[in-house]
Amino acid sequence: MRSPESHLEAVADLIPGYGCHLEWEGDGIPNDYYEQIPLAEAVDRVTTFDIHAELPSPPFNNSQMDGYAISDNQLALLPTHLPVGPTIAAGTDPTQLYPQGITDEVAPVMTGARLPDNAVAVIPVEKGQPDTFDKTDHYGVDLPATTAGTFVREEGSDIAVGTLLIERNTKLTPLHIAALTSQKIETVTVWRKARVVLCTGGAEIGGEGPASIPDVNGPLLVQLCEEYGIEPVASIHTNDDVVQLRASFEQTIEQYQPDAIITSGGISHGRFEVIRSLLEGDHAWFGHVDQQPGGPQGLAVFNDVPVICLPGNPISTLVSFRLFVAPLIGVNAALNDLETVGEIRAVITESVEGLSDHRDQFRRGTHRITEQGTVEATILGGASSHLLAQAADADCLIRIPARASLQPGDMVTIYPL
Repeated sequence: MRSPESHLEAVADLIPGYGCHLEWEGDGIPNDYYEQIPLAEAVDRVTTFDIHAELPSPPFNNSQMDGYAISDNQLALLPTHLPVGPTIAAGTDPTQLYPQGITDEVAPVMTGARLPDNAVAVIPVEKGQPDTFDKTDHYGVDLPATTAGTFVREEGSDIAVGTLLIERNTKLTPLHIAALTSQKIETVTVWRKARVVLCTGGAEIGGEGPASIPDVNGPLLVQLCEEYGIEPVASIHTNDDVVQLRASFEQTIEQYQPDAIITSGGISHGRFEVIRSLLEGDHAWFGHVDQQPGGPQGLAVFNDVPVICLPGNPISTLVSFRLFVAPLIGVNAALNDLETVGEIRAVITESVEGLSDHRDQFRRGTHRITEQGTVEATILGGASSHLLAQAADADCLIRIPARASLQPGDMVTIYPL
């Protein structure tokens, strides 16, 4: 028997690179572990290298208000009456209207407009007399005193050229994309997602007969992969024919060159355990982990490709994927984001008894943060691994230690889903 922790270590040993690749730096990173993608596809992807500003932001001094740009000479005269020059709209090159900079006339400017080089402040239009632009064209404007820098967005005040903009190993958000776009950056280098082949099935799965059941695990694994930053490149459906399964594995590996294969079912002690029959040998381990559900587990290598074998019951597949796949081969998982793949301590809200033997139980549940900042976890539905519908609203796994007798308020470990 293995503990869940020791089995996680065994899976990590099987898949070199993933789970620790974020520690690589500079020339030590194999180039097949990262890729360059358009910004439009980069949200939730993880940067491979530091990104530095290539442009100052703002790119030039611009106005924070609709108002009047004034020079240093005019600033010294305030408060006073000044003539008004041509209006600088946002997007207008001010040198076309003020080739010598601001001289005698103040420059009406719109918000975001580039300021003439010698502008030192902007006075909002409503602070002048008259207080609207359309009444000042012929008569000028009375402006109050102000200070240098008022309502001027200075070039580089957000970020200067060469400054670190986004650190390596950052999970990109829409705001990151906006910042990169402001730099006129069109592509970004990110860690490549692990490419996996999914294998589900059995003779009873997906058929039309009265003893057939839908292939739940196929779409479940696809969605789990996408949730945790893993790319499913192909799916294999197996019946109980080992020869056919071997051919499917060989063809799929040759075509897609996956980083790993993830199987579901076919690894226990029945007569038709096709996955185990194919993979069992010198480079394989099949056994039990001290947990319920998801006790049967397997690890193997087929044609130099790691194979992670999960039990076939949908809830057992879910629990096993969350515990032994998500924390290791997802790029996002490697960030050790507690809200994604980490462990969180929480307070149980009800009484619950652990199993009477050596196995820890992973119950499906929900969690919330209270007004006091405490995380509370509540069990959802029954413990049996076939209760798929009862688990539909679960957002975490709640670990109940073997032989535990928990009361409301006791601490437990939860794994967010």
